Amino acid sequence: MGPSFEREIKLRFDSAAAARDSIVAAGGAQVHPRRLQADALLDTASGDLRNNRCALRVRVEEPGRCFLTYKGPPQPSMMKLREELETAVADGPLVLAVFERLGYRVWFRYEKYREEFAMDGVVVAVDETPVGTFVEIEGTDAGIAAAAVRLGRGPDNYIVDSYRSLFVEHCSTLGVPPGDMVFSR
Repeated sequence: MGPSFEREIKLRFDSAAAARDSIVAAGGAQVHPRRLQADALLDTASGDLRNNRCALRVRVEEPGRCFLTYKGPPQPSMMKLREELETAVADGPLVLAVFERLGYRVWFRYEKYREEFAMDGVVVAVDETPVGTFVEIEGTDAGIAAAAVRLGRGPDNYIVDSYRSLFVEHCSTLGVPPGDMVFSR
């Protein structure tokens, strides 16, 4: 099996309702309802993955679905483009424990509420995060560009940063050290 590449952009929206309304008006049809996704990024103590701009993630989402994902370094592109290997796992917390026994540790946790739509061959997600609402569009270059236009946006609006980078930037503007990007309980 050859590498599989993820191609995506994010667009900032004022609210989840505004994002959802725009997607539905553009012809999007819901394929996954809103649910909480709790993500944990793992790395070695020396930061081998981060130093190589790679990521190892365990995602646990309601209701009881879990995924293990490896993301390779970003490739040159106007959109976010990187190798992605992902598989469903039966028990996210157990997978985390296995990796911890192998010397990996969780270095960053982040949460978002995600709702997904299908629209003309792309997946469009409404992500409600502690640092704002984003629409993430994943698909081909042409599909992403067309979906962005249908949502009233263009290349100048593309965000290719990770949620971790957006969170660090947000904390910097507030003058607070970044911790984990999780919702207040």
